[in-house]
Amino acid sequence: MTSDSIENLSSENRTFTPSAEFALQANAQPGIYAHAEKDRLAFWEEQARELQWEKSWDTTLEWEAPYAKWFIGGKINATVNALDRHVAQGRGSRVAFHFEGEPGDTRTITYSDLLKEVSQAAHALTEIGITSGDRVAIYMPLIPEAVVAMLACARVGAIHSVVFGGFSADALLSRIQDADAKLVITADGGFRKGAPFALKPAVDEALKGQSNVQYVLVVKRTGEETQWVEGRDIWWNDLVERQSTTHEPEFFESEHPLFILYTSGTTAKPKGIFHTTGGYLTQVAYTHKVVFDIKPESDVYWCTADVGWITGHSYMVYGPLINCATQVIYEGTPDTPHKGRMFEIIEKYQVTILYTAPTLIRTWMKWGDEFPQKFNLSSLRLLGSVGEPINPEAWMWYREVIGGDRCPIVDTWWQTETGAIMISPLPGVTATKPGSAMRALPGISTKVVDEQGVPVSNGHGGFLILDQPWPSMLRGVWGEDERYKETYWSRFPGIYFAGDGAKLDTDGAIWLMGRVDDVMNISGHRISTTEVESALVSHESVAEAAVVGAADPLTGQGIVAFVILRSGIAHGDDHQLIKNLRDHVAKEIGAIAKPRQIVVVNELPKTRSGKIMRRLLKDVAENRAVGDATTLADPNVMKLISEGLQSAKDED
Repeated sequence: MTSDSIENLSSENRTFTPSAEFALQANAQPGIYAHAEKDRLAFWEEQARELQWEKSWDTTLEWEAPYAKWFIGGKINATVNALDRHVAQGRGSRVAFHFEGEPGDTRTITYSDLLKEVSQAAHALTEIGITSGDRVAIYMPLIPEAVVAMLACARVGAIHSVVFGGFSADALLSRIQDADAKLVITADGGFRKGAPFALKPAVDEALKGQSNVQYVLVVKRTGEETQWVEGRDIWWNDLVERQSTTHEPEFFESEHPLFILYTSGTTAKPKGIFHTTGGYLTQVAYTHKVVFDIKPESDVYWCTADVGWITGHSYMVYGPLINCATQVIYEGTPDTPHKGRMFEIIEKYQVTILYTAPTLIRTWMKWGDEFPQKFNLSSLRLLGSVGEPINPEAWMWYREVIGGDRCPIVDTWWQTETGAIMISPLPGVTATKPGSAMRALPGISTKVVDEQGVPVSNGHGGFLILDQPWPSMLRGVWGEDERYKETYWSRFPGIYFAGDGAKLDTDGAIWLMGRVDDVMNISGHRISTTEVESALVSHESVAEAAVVGAADPLTGQGIVAFVILRSGIAHGDDHQLIKNLRDHVAKEIGAIAKPRQIVVVNELPKTRSGKIMRRLLKDVAENRAVGDATTLADPNVMKLISEGLQSAKDED
């Protein structure tokens, strides 16, 4: 057995330094790391003072692991920071959102417009009995009213729990029950892949189960016929539009809960991760400003995430609005009505900053360069990546084809639990390496440790931990205190560990390796699936890869790889191609990592947020019945993969 917790097999020597022009104008300058290091709490106080507080705090931090309280005694309202202060300072005419519906309908919403709509919605909530501390479930397509609903809850102190609009009635019910929601805000439906899809029926189905929901507020989006429960269901327009457009906000304690967001559990029930107001707003605003180098007067920023995920909460709603940014919201899918749709939107609104997921980047790679090349993407000045580690070759393609070889890339690591970005390059400061998130942000403390919790040296891998509290950290799992302690704080007592592996390269840059559950044990060597996937994607024929370790009587585990080929590469049982791919992996990271089997597939099992569900692939690779596939974007994909694996040959 090697001494490494996770072996460091691949290397990346390419670096990209910010241009002198970008560095000169950047929000974050090199001295920021030393400044934060000198007095970490004073640094976070500085960031908190950028917000508008009704009352300042008495104590910056109270920390008794695993419980943190930040800015104690301070009083604040999230929407005052996101809306009122901008309007009061004369920026009300600035566009908050350019909304693009999938059918091509558009809305331009200024900060003044948004404040009026949120004020009306806040009055509407009060009228139907929603008060501070009540929980409200939001189950909506990606339309402006979803943002309005979140902000209206925050304005009156209600705790929102957004449930992604693609989740089933059962998933919705479990989240309503766990949070004990009094109200559901939904829509008749939305548009996806060129057609309306209904949402209200899932709400009706969910509410057949036991709950304390008193009202269902329904936005009319598609105009499709909708079943109605008299006395419970209310049309959004009927209730909201008759309300006053001015609303006196209430201020809440810094530690007042802002929202609950459920993480999907693979086996156990979902965890209700909750965040509180002051610390969360402080860190999302600061990280949005320095990581994306936001210039609110001139930038058009587009985070492609849905509000149903933490990225949508932090970097589409709260962070950008606090910084008075202009944003794009797009309701639909990337290939409707054509595969260049998102590039068309970048050109139309002159988007300057794009923040998206590696899954989408690799999908664009698969479709081919011709789609982005049809559009003028020269407005872009910064690119971001979020959701999982990005393969170096996908990173390079993103830089060259989307960013025209000129845009810095911020590859960000963070989680639902962390609330905000924790590890990322600073675009005007950091010389980046393709595929590396590089280093912890100023004010954040991370380490890579071995199984005993001892920090590893450069060139080695292990477990990524956070050893100091941070303002936007989760405050617990809703209603499940023991689960909170057990899940995040028990592996290394008093230290946060959420299950990700990482390695430090010889220069000390951080490389995320995915979940430690996805680490394979090959003949005594602990190898990360991420490294093998990246090696496969670096081959000119491969757009995307997913790798699992399957039980092997000889080596403990054998590597089974599932690959999607790039556009134009012939598909079929190409023995030569598969041999080339095996040899390529051996050349890139060593013979120990050579896959036992490689299966060419048309699609991988992905959740609706774009994450690859490797546990299902592992089921197939080990000839087990495939587990729960209900959260997949396309449940049929597993049948096709099973058939493909059965026809694939083991390595000779």
